[in-house]
Parts: sequence; C-alpha cells; structure tokens
Amino acid sequence: MSVRSSPRRITSRQNPVVARVRDLVRVGSASSAVLEGLSLIREAASARWPIELIAVTERTAEDPDVRALMNDLPAEVDRVITTGPVMAALSPARTASGCLAVVGIKPATLDAAVAAASPQLVVCPVNVQDPGNVGAIIRVAEAAGATAVLVCGTSADPFGWKALRGSMGSAFRLPVVPRVSIESALAATSKAGCRLVAAMLSGDAPDQMPLTGPVALFVGAEGQGLPDDVLSACDGRIAVPMTPPVESLNVAVATGIMLYEARRQRNAHAIRTLR
Repeated sequence: MSVRSSPRRITSRQNPVVARVRDLVRVGSASSAVLEGLSLIREAASARWPIELIAVTERTAEDPDVRALMNDLPAEVDRVITTGPVMAALSPARTASGCLAVVGIKPATLDAAVAAASPQLVVCPVNVQDPGNVGAIIRVAEAAGATAVLVCGTSADPFGWKALRGSMGSAFRLPVVPRVSIESALAATSKAGCRLVAAMLSGDAPDQMPLTGPVALFVGAEGQGLPDDVLSACDGRIAVPMTPPVESLNVAVATGIMLYEARRQRNAHAIRTLR
C-alpha cells in the first residue's frame, strides 16, 4: 500500500520544479501539460487524467477545497507548497491562481476518435493558431454534442495551457487528437463515411445543410480560411448568415452556431424516428 508523503516546500525560483514547469509552458510536451487553477485541476482529476505534480502557495493550501483535492489525489503525486513569488515564476498566467498542476496527457488516437460515437459529428479546426480559440472550439464541441475534435495542420496545441484553460475541462472528456495532418483528417473522416463540410464565408446556411448523418466539419482560421485542398475534398460548404456590415465571426463563435444547428437537426431527427 502506498503511503502519502507530506508536501515538500519550495522557496527558490532556481528549484528544478520551476525549470520543468516553465519548459513545459514554453516548449510543450507530448506527454505532460500544465494546468492553472483549482477548477481545471479538479476536472482533470475527475476525468482520471494522471496528476503528476500539484503546487500550491502557503496561503492557498489553507483553502478547504484545495486541501481536500490534495488529500484525495493518489499517494504518488508530488505535492509542493511554495511561496507567492515562486508560484508567480511557476504559473504561466498573468495573475497566478495559487494552484498549479502538471498532468499526464491522454490524447485520443485518430481512428478511435473518429469511431468514438455514431453518427459522427467530428470537428476539424485547420490552422487555427490561437490557443484560446482552439480551447473554445473544444468546449463548444462538447457542449453541442460533437463526437470528437481533430486539431489539424498548424493549429495550436490543444493540450497547451492556454487551450486547456479555454476548453474548461472539455479536452479531458471529449476525444481530442492533436497534431493531425490535414491529409490524415480528410482520409480518416471520409473512410468513416462522414460528409465533409467546409465552413466558409459563402455557402449554404446552416439550417439548409443536412447535418443529421455522419459529418466532419472543417473550420479554418480567421482571415486565411480553409486551404484549397480541404475545399476541393469537401462535399459541401456552409456559412453563417450575417447582417452587413459584419463580414466574419470569431472561429469558435461560428463553429458553435453551426454545431448547434447540427444538434437541433439531430434531436429533431431522433424524435421523428421514435414516432
């Protein structure tokens, strides 16, 4: 039986823990990620993502919720209590929350994500480089009932700290695949029988596009849009109607509008099928 060790104290910014966390924030890793804030850490623990390290300030350690979390974590988790200045060095946030963790990443595989549920509603952000937008897309994808997210091309790492903060825990529950090549995403979703739909500035309105069957929705970055190879491979083009002079929406907002139309159609289809 593992015995839970007492938290160790770190009072120096030169401690190796500080260097490790800062490297994870700056360079990233395929195996570990940094979580900032108690709520996000609790979401990861609830989803059974392995917490490797948790660091809290002396003041935050007095919070009953923080104490409960630290007590509930497995014995092998490295528990650290530190000072405010050291936490400021550890945390990538402009204002440190006083509670930070390193978690082991559990990404889905491409084939498993595409086959996670049927009928598929797979969201494929392509070259979306803002990590906050990638996180928000994952969040709205889970909320609207999407079955997976394939993060394609040069898109930001969905398991970077900013994207994880933006997804607010959804990346721990929804199958998310990072660093997918555009060609692989097109091939995998097409092989699974999905209708490939490209989000554009001009195209069919969401309520005019059939979205009840297996669908893969490809969304591009603001300004650049989707590359030509995606457009040529897709079966249809969808656009959110806008009142002039507005010409475009934030990619996460537009994705949410299209996904909720898919949700509406699918719910209506399910009701008709039951009658």
